[in-house]
Amino acid sequence: MTEFFEVHERDGAARLGELRLAESLPTPALADNVLRDAGSLWEAEHEHPEGSEEHVTMLPHRGFPPGTDPEVEAAFAVDYPETEFASGAVVSPGTARDHGADVYALSTAQGVVGHASAFVETILELKEATPADTALYLSGVATPANAALLAYAGIDLVDAVRAAVRGTEGRYLSTDGAQFLSDLEELPCPCPACARPISEFTREHCAEHNANALRAELARVRARIREGTLRNYVEGQVRHSTWQTAAFRTLDTQWGYLEERTPIYRRSGLLATTEDALHRVEIQRFADRVTARYRSRFDAPLVLVPCSATKPYSDSQSHGQFHDAIRYRGHVVSMTSPIGVVPQELECTYPAQHYDSAVTGRWSEEEIGFVAEVLERYLTRNEYPRVIAHVPEEGYREIVERATGALGIDPEFTVEDHPTTDESLTSLSVALSGEPQYRKRERQHNTVKALADVQFGEGAGETLFPDIVTESRYPKLRAHDRDGDQLAAMVPQYGTLSLTLAGARRWVESEVAVKRVAIDGFVPRGTVLAPGVLDADPEIRVGDEVVVEGPRAFAIGRAEMFGREMAESTRGVAVDVRHVEER
Repeated sequence: MTEFFEVHERDGAARLGELRLAESLPTPALADNVLRDAGSLWEAEHEHPEGSEEHVTMLPHRGFPPGTDPEVEAAFAVDYPETEFASGAVVSPGTARDHGADVYALSTAQGVVGHASAFVETILELKEATPADTALYLSGVATPANAALLAYAGIDLVDAVRAAVRGTEGRYLSTDGAQFLSDLEELPCPCPACARPISEFTREHCAEHNANALRAELARVRARIREGTLRNYVEGQVRHSTWQTAAFRTLDTQWGYLEERTPIYRRSGLLATTEDALHRVEIQRFADRVTARYRSRFDAPLVLVPCSATKPYSDSQSHGQFHDAIRYRGHVVSMTSPIGVVPQELECTYPAQHYDSAVTGRWSEEEIGFVAEVLERYLTRNEYPRVIAHVPEEGYREIVERATGALGIDPEFTVEDHPTTDESLTSLSVALSGEPQYRKRERQHNTVKALADVQFGEGAGETLFPDIVTESRYPKLRAHDRDGDQLAAMVPQYGTLSLTLAGARRWVESEVAVKRVAIDGFVPRGTVLAPGVLDADPEIRVGDEVVVEGPRAFAIGRAEMFGREMAESTRGVAVDVRHVEER
């Protein structure tokens, strides 16, 4: 059981945690002053250490270098004892398992950091083999330049060994790499080690500066995790190193690892300024759900329009002009990079309302290819009597032609020069003349059902809300049944549905897959802590609606951990409970 490490916040695979020692240490952090090594068993036998509340004791161990034969590892593997103090175990991918430790140190760290594929493969193997609520420590590899990537991959603890060694070698480290001390004409850092004339700056001072720079970078990383913006930062940071860029992109191919740990929404914005943003879990997940779960319920022509800088799109001036021309006679779907396509019912759903991209008016081939593929998948799933493309020439038209050409659809283009000119808006209105209008109430009903599809699964909208009555105004819709009982409310900040107990019961009684958390015999008040979780659906993601069930309680709430983490963890909040009913 993990007693001395707890994860408080998550940003994908990165975690903001705490080592609970006599003096608490927030992680990711330098572990130099909190780890004590009880010794290597390769050198000599060591007695069982006493431990201390001041530090984490690395239990007597045998480390294995990369490439060690599995039979050798198995023959010399250490059987770590249970302890009542904060302890650490040294493991390789072949010997990693639940040893009851709070911290796991990777013995092969220096052999894999610098090699993209080996690094990613090793981290994934280690994370799969060790408990989700334990800290991962990599020794002798961290620098100010790679600390953000290490944290992004899921590393909690590092040390200043490499940074100090580089300093004694005369290498001055910063977040964008290293310079030879002899090449410096001035000291660009305000840390205490650099608070002297460069003529008096020695290699010892350089080692001190390097450690200070690493410590400062880890503080910056912790701040980014709190904000939920570490990915934004890492996309730029890895550009300073070829191996980091390769490792970062290799991580992006590990969908299972990152998707499981990525929340369904964030409080922060999503910055899309590089083509790597197209591979973000949030982008790919939204595109997958729109093209596999969502289905249009409008009996009207499809009207494709460009996105806007203002979010949600309907608040923008341009989309207001589109609305005045369309007048509920067409189903509006926005096209955008890096999101793909956004049906009007999902314009508030993360990340459609939360992204910000660099607008140049020019589309890259990768952007065109991605959006065209998403649009083609969307059109394959949703049949429309007509496809009207009210889009500009640059980029958008090529996307529409690629997607519709592959399906044999003949789109109608209505933009003369720019989508918001009088001529173009008139052309759009004329193209829709004779089309019947749908009611505003129909749009509200379809919005609730579309949100349910995307959030709970294909067909959930019709199954959970076949006979709803909507109240309040968009985007703060409330869904009631015919008897007046509220089932759900739309959360406009994230474009999700928040269920009531009545809605939760309807969910449980339906054929829609339910994300359940089984608890012990207690009635949760406000939260469910991980020790009280008996089992959890592995499909649960942070931010998901979950049903909490136990011998004494039925509740609905929001997941604060992903499913496997709930089932494995011994500390931390698993579910934020909204409504509870005592049995």
